Amino acid sequence: MSIIVAINRNGKITMGADSLTCFGDGEQAPPENCATRKILPMGEAFIGGTGWAVYDDIIDHWMQEKDPPNLTSKKSVFSFFLDLWRSMRDGYPFVNDQANSKDTPFTDLDSSFLVAGRGGLFKVSSDLGVTGFEQYAAIGSGSEYALGAIEALWNHLDDDDALIREAVKVACRLDVHCGGQIDLVHVPTA
Repeated sequence: MSIIVAINRNGKITMGADSLTCFGDGEQAPPENCATRKILPMGEAFIGGTGWAVYDDIIDHWMQEKDPPNLTSKKSVFSFFLDLWRSMRDGYPFVNDQANSKDTPFTDLDSSFLVAGRGGLFKVSSDLGVTGFEQYAAIGSGSEYALGAIEALWNHLDDDDALIREAVKVACRLDVHCGGQIDLVHVPTA
């Protein structure tokens, strides 16, 4: 599990994440023994992912022979993830493309992503839906706590790094699946 938080203000997007490693059976690796980097550099952008950690490996492997993608618009972010999904179905036989529910006609990645680039801040939901955010967004198991912290501090804390750190700390205090060190990255916006 993870917490990824991003804010878009002061001419840049600041994204932060915890580094706790959890395994499917609830086991957690002590942060001093195993820290996971949950924000991947992607050319001039960053992708933060929550859910299945194998996505980091798949994206790294898939991008080995490719130029960094243009992740500057909702359309380009959707195109990137659509191409990734197609490649996963064709090139990674261990990927299951069945939806987890009979109530939806859409796939279920069972993971969510935040994309920070010059063109803005975008959330990619598990059904590949892309949403743009003007101010802030959070994904992961502690996202509701992080969003509450951001909302409470938005007009009171002008330091973007400090605001992200506080939001991630709140998620780590209140959700047992978040923890470890806090990673921060910055992307200037257009």
